[in-house]
Amino acid sequence: MNTQEKTAPSRGGFTQSLDSFFQISKRGSTIGREIRGGIVTFFAMAYILVVNPLILGKAIPEDGPITTQGIAAGTALVAGIMTILMGVVANYPLALAAGLGLNAVVAFTLVGGAGLSYGEAMGVIAWEGILIFLLVLTGFREAVFRAVPPALKTAITVGLGLFVSLIGLVNAGIVRTGATPVQFGISGSLDGWPALVFVFGLFLMIILHVRGVKGAVLISIVASTVMAVIVQFFVGIKLISETNPTGWGKTVPELTGSPIAVPIFNTLGKVDLFGGFGKLGVVSIILLVFSLMLADFFDTMGTMVAVGAEGDLLDKDGNPPKTRQILIIDSLAAVAGGVGGVSSNTSTSSPRRASPRALAPAWPPWSPACSSFSRPSWPPSSSSSRPSPPPRPSCSSATS
Repeated sequence: MNTQEKTAPSRGGFTQSLDSFFQISKRGSTIGREIRGGIVTFFAMAYILVVNPLILGKAIPEDGPITTQGIAAGTALVAGIMTILMGVVANYPLALAAGLGLNAVVAFTLVGGAGLSYGEAMGVIAWEGILIFLLVLTGFREAVFRAVPPALKTAITVGLGLFVSLIGLVNAGIVRTGATPVQFGISGSLDGWPALVFVFGLFLMIILHVRGVKGAVLISIVASTVMAVIVQFFVGIKLISETNPTGWGKTVPELTGSPIAVPIFNTLGKVDLFGGFGKLGVVSIILLVFSLMLADFFDTMGTMVAVGAEGDLLDKDGNPPKTRQILIIDSLAAVAGGVGGVSSNTSTSSPRRASPRALAPAWPPWSPACSSFSRPSWPPSSSSSRPSPPPRPSCSSATS
């Protein structure tokens, strides 16, 4: 009796403290739902652990001290630390990782084009993070964020989504380089097992999402992965090339070697803050830093607004809570990415917050059990401060 009285409050106290600190119930979610969302987010952004080493690996010397395994380990370490800081300090559901596009600038522009070493290129990334961090401290970055009209913020969000979608389509072989400058599949048609795996995963995700199945994204990712492994086991497909246009895009879905290994962090601290100034000059470095800062600036803006809109976390002006704290962590992530030798880290994604709007039934509003269809009134009355999607109509005949 006494043991139960002492144990129950401790469990409830921890749960209540966790809920209160992160405002989980206040935002219409639960601890279990947040855990599921975190797992989905991990699987959705784990691609960066493969893509970032592939891109940055082109900028390192073959016999140098930095390896692609070290880049992968450093990418995971920096992303994990900065994501935790975003949740603890800013209490905002954003995940941070090495940004696609920025790592390509490091590999192909700073190293391949400008002739900087890997450490000097990371120095440019670190300076970009330092500069944008100072802009946050002075209030300039937050002022610009609040001054951007909501329509433009939405447009930036849409642009980022289209960019990431295009990358996925290209990697899957659905879209390829052509005369326009891209084309659909191979000469206008889809061919090969990798394309089939992609189409299967995409349509499975759409169907599960429309039917309101919890964990639709996670289920689709796992199902597609299992299908890819099975296909590779029986067919044995190689990577895509000129002689093998129907191959896998980036990696072959098979396990080689031991699945467990001690991480090698040989990228940490491999940064040269001043070497680039001697090679390219002060003006050139400033222009490069400014270009990177603009990309990072608007990338974060679009992600913040997209995540906040999905979770009903924005105020009436379209701004998230604790905007300054979010921007500070995001700026420090850019510095950490440069010092960690894994390129600039930026806000990337997050699971949808379980708000009433996010959890509302999807359109169209009918029930398979109903023989008739009734359309509810839409749009709602203008008196409501925040419109909600139409509710799914009930069917009396189905319950009788």
